Amino acid sequence: MPHYEPWSEARAREVINEFAHLEGPLMPMLHGIQETFGHVPEEVVPMLAETLNQSRAEIHGVITFYHDFRHEPAGRHVLKLCRAEACQAAGGDALAAHAEDRLGCKLGETTADGRVTVEPIYCLGLCATAPSAMLDGRIVARLTERRLEALITEAQS
Repeated sequence: MPHYEPWSEARAREVINEFAHLEGPLMPMLHGIQETFGHVPEEVVPMLAETLNQSRAEIHGVITFYHDFRHEPAGRHVLKLCRAEACQAAGGDALAAHAEDRLGCKLGETTADGRVTVEPIYCLGLCATAPSAMLDGRIVARLTERRLEALITEAQS
């Protein structure tokens, strides 16, 4: 279960500095920020821009281009449902609708109790075993309504 830290500019600087020596450090920095705070806070954009000598617009463009970066803190558990074509063709639409009904929130939202964030993801690379999902980084292939129900129950406990 992920544990996220409250926002801290000093902690964000630590994360940014941890990756500053890398060639092409922006993506590792963004992932590190999200792993630390559960999302990419708007306050970090000018810090990244200054560190990387890029404009805020360039940083914002990268954050908004990739679906994996959150703009709001995630719940205690993150359930990602594949929405790519192979998973849709194998029944993914019905599973996504079931998850939304069961959790009481839409894809991209967090349950009212803050326990589960359910997100669309656009291909987990498991097309041959579609549909697929990921709960807190653990991949589940050949997803059925029963298996999805077990994941939701696990995430809500």
